[in-house]
Amino acid sequence: MSERVLVQQLQSREDGLVSVSGWVETVRDQKKVQFVILRDETGAVQLVNPATRPAEDGSEQDAAALALTSLISELSTGTFLTVTGELKHDERVKLGGVEIKIGGLDVAAPALPETPIAADSGLDKRMDWRFLDLRQRRNNLIFRVQTTLEHAMRTYWIERDYIEIHSPKLMASASESAAELFEVPYFEDKTAYLAQSPQFFKQMAQSAGFGKIFEIGDVFRADPSFTSRHATEFTSIDAEISWIDSHEDVAAMQEELLQFAFQAVKDKHGAEIAELFGVDVQVPATPFPRIPLAEAREIVAARGYEIPRTDGDLDPEGERQISAHVAETYGHQFVFITDYHPEIRAFYHMRDEETGLTKSYDLLFNGVEITTGAQREHRVDVLIEQAKEKGLDPEHLDFYLDFFRYGAPPHGGFGMGLARVLMLLLGESSIREVTYLFRGPTRLAP
Repeated sequence: MSERVLVQQLQSREDGLVSVSGWVETVRDQKKVQFVILRDETGAVQLVNPATRPAEDGSEQDAAALALTSLISELSTGTFLTVTGELKHDERVKLGGVEIKIGGLDVAAPALPETPIAADSGLDKRMDWRFLDLRQRRNNLIFRVQTTLEHAMRTYWIERDYIEIHSPKLMASASESAAELFEVPYFEDKTAYLAQSPQFFKQMAQSAGFGKIFEIGDVFRADPSFTSRHATEFTSIDAEISWIDSHEDVAAMQEELLQFAFQAVKDKHGAEIAELFGVDVQVPATPFPRIPLAEAREIVAARGYEIPRTDGDLDPEGERQISAHVAETYGHQFVFITDYHPEIRAFYHMRDEETGLTKSYDLLFNGVEITTGAQREHRVDVLIEQAKEKGLDPEHLDFYLDFFRYGAPPHGGFGMGLARVLMLLLGESSIREVTYLFRGPTRLAP
């Protein structure tokens, strides 16, 4: 058996015998010659076969050549196969300057002749047949970018001696809002809940003396939203660090992390992203702009938009407006919105003793919130009082409050949605496009 060669390796190989495997993208079955475009996970290559047809005068033809021609004629789009043949460099070939003259062809699995989706199929239809939708080069690139992005962030953290944790996804109580919990039947008539966030367990790691930790994992929100940026299951990128002076230490780490990760994406995929998405990956300069929430609301109002929310926060259009202001004023894709009122923040966010506002931020990227970050309140007596202010019963939080009853360092962290970052980085309109298999209120399959 010949060693399999990836398509992306063909240009660097000398002419000669090669074996490639992949799926059929197109077949051009001409009278005298047959062309097959074969795609694998790294690219596409043109295969060629001089057609051998039954002679009109009934004379005998080469049986093997006839069989090969007939087999190629019957190939349907999506058929997975292996081809062995002669590689030839030819600058006239538009697809990579190489082609393979087919010597032998082995079908691994034929495809049905009628493909259920087309290039102009709607998003929901494509999601129904996601495995076919993902065969496109453009969609393949999304997940190569995701891999590079995650690897770069892990590299950043590991090089700085962070510990990676994997927090449980089955919980005994809510970690965020009880209104967004998925209930799961558990043993002995108990009820468990799918984790909305690793928040409490990230903080436990600080009390455990881990110092600096990160996690990239699934979280679940029973949120019936149908927007382009919400999902009921998504990948969250979280970090928590000890011995901070304020949320500014968390923000500084996050902006450095994003700069490092975006540089890795640009270096490895920048040209292909520009070709397939029409996006020039911009590596953000640090520090990112910072604007207090009250000032952000004034800027948005001065731009002629009245925020309808009554809780003092920004709405999606307000986020777009302040981001447009930042792009025009600072030439930056990112902005930290800081100094949120306690009423619109979690009970565990630390409050500034002078202003009474929380030591927290939201990070906006190209007009969309991707992160909430904060310094956490680590003093158990203050935590209890802040929980009571939110109408929470401290007894129901005992397991969490225990983390702080035996000592805890000043700490803080953030949570960031991976799909949102990818969507905005690639200029896509929905997280459905950049999620491997999307989960929403009406989608549980495939």
